[in-house]
Amino acid sequence: MVIFAAMNCKNCNQSNCIKRGKRNGKQRYFCKDGHTSFQNSYSYKAYQTTTDALIKSLLKESCGVLSIARIIGISKNTVLSRMLKISHQIKVPYFNRLGCKFEVNELWSFIGSKDNVAWITYAIERESKSVVDFFVGRKTKDTIRPLIDKLMLVQPKSIYTDRLNIYPGLTPKEIHKVFRYCTNRIERKNLTLRTHIKRLSRRIICFSRNKRYLIAHLRIYFWG
Repeated sequence: MVIFAAMNCKNCNQSNCIKRGKRNGKQRYFCKDGHTSFQNSYSYKAYQTTTDALIKSLLKESCGVLSIARIIGISKNTVLSRMLKISHQIKVPYFNRLGCKFEVNELWSFIGSKDNVAWITYAIERESKSVVDFFVGRKTKDTIRPLIDKLMLVQPKSIYTDRLNIYPGLTPKEIHKVFRYCTNRIERKNLTLRTHIKRLSRRIICFSRNKRYLIAHLRIYFWG
């Protein structure tokens, strides 16, 4: 027999909940509106409402996955799955300011092993230093083109790059700027990334085992 209980759902905050069995001696409830099950309290720290925010903060402060797992008291697999979940919930900011100046640069890392080099190519708006977009992959015209095309949509005044021979073929000559110190802001951003993201640090054993975790970490750092 199902017994109704005056319990608000922890997901949708509705009171249309009923008792539905027990797990490890703790009463479980079922929300008829949200069609989800939950408990009034959890002993595993991963279920606490502050866990996701704490994972985001630690990811931005040079903590690796194993470090976060030890600090919070949850498993490393839970940290990885939460990283992906948080990343999927983040929307890339829509940049629509016309006539801005951008800097584009690359940052190398590893995926899977130190024999597999991956490049993070990204663009920042020069004045605000905000990241417009990024991609992880090889340094080729096909992979860099979507990033440059996105910048061209807002009619940039200038696009500053290093001397990589790929950029002249993708960027209109009249707005493409290449000279000494022209990418000093984004080069400084590279140093900040290597300081704040452990998987990007130089001369360290920590690196990404999978490309999707690197992308998720960067999305959280840039826009989370």
